[in-house]
Amino acid sequence: MKVTVVGAGAVGATCADNIARKELAHELVLLDIKEGLAEGKAQDMQQTAQLLGFDTKITGSTADYSKTAGSDVVVITSGIPRKPGMTREELIGTNAGIVKAVAENILKYSPDAIIIVISNPMDTMTYLALQSTGLAKNKIIGMGGTLDSSRFRYQLSQHLGCSASDLNAIVIGGHGDTTMIPLIKHATWNSIPVSKLLSEEQQQQIVADTMVGGATLTKLIGTSAWYAPGAAGAMLVEAILRDEKKLQTCCVYLDGEYGQKDICLGVPVVIGRNGWEKIVEIELSEEEKAAFAKSADAVRNMNDVLKTL
Repeated sequence: MKVTVVGAGAVGATCADNIARKELAHELVLLDIKEGLAEGKAQDMQQTAQLLGFDTKITGSTADYSKTAGSDVVVITSGIPRKPGMTREELIGTNAGIVKAVAENILKYSPDAIIIVISNPMDTMTYLALQSTGLAKNKIIGMGGTLDSSRFRYQLSQHLGCSASDLNAIVIGGHGDTTMIPLIKHATWNSIPVSKLLSEEQQQQIVADTMVGGATLTKLIGTSAWYAPGAAGAMLVEAILRDEKKLQTCCVYLDGEYGQKDICLGVPVVIGRNGWEKIVEIELSEEEKAAFAKSADAVRNMNDVLKTL
């Protein structure tokens, strides 16, 4: 198996590091446009192989897509973060050009690849990747919901004083501070509804803290997070290559599911060797349905910017 990670920044390098350590692929390619960056990080990671006990071959490349040929899965992390004073339209315009070019170059050499999108704004970039490549919808996956759900479990674990791995809790909707929907009424601790263990005030606080999870980290460390986003990307790679049939929240194309069409949004899906293989529709309350529709409207507004580019 072969995996390519495009973008050797903090998120891409962390994702690649996780993939290498778990030996998810025989060959791993790290690609970036900055001269020497991917080669340097690939070499640094390769020098941990004996120390950590893995045999994955890691290759770095400066914009040479021929080295990515035959990739089974490609993770796209490239793009710029939103900077002070930058409008949403400017961010979308810049990253749309990057993501579109990356996807087109990847498919020249790996036409059967499954693409995982991490670049922001993630919902819009996932939609763009699908529309611009013409790939089957199951082969384009946005990572956002996997990360948001992990952050949700973290917040729950802090209030419950329990292991996050014992929690089953998901976030649906858009990957944004105002568009994500942590489904706290559906969350359980080893089958026990957390709503029976937490006060209403605690539940509201957990939801609020989850929604600003990314912004909180940016404020604390001065830049976007990378450990959890990188790990979330690697987890999806693992579910695909090992055909795990894992149920994860991912941004995928909806064609009537959850009452939405022609949009990519976070919903529970089964992840396996064919990409996302099935959308699982869970019963939502009227309040949750309204929140999901509102989230879809906000994402569509961002998608509309693509029409002006």
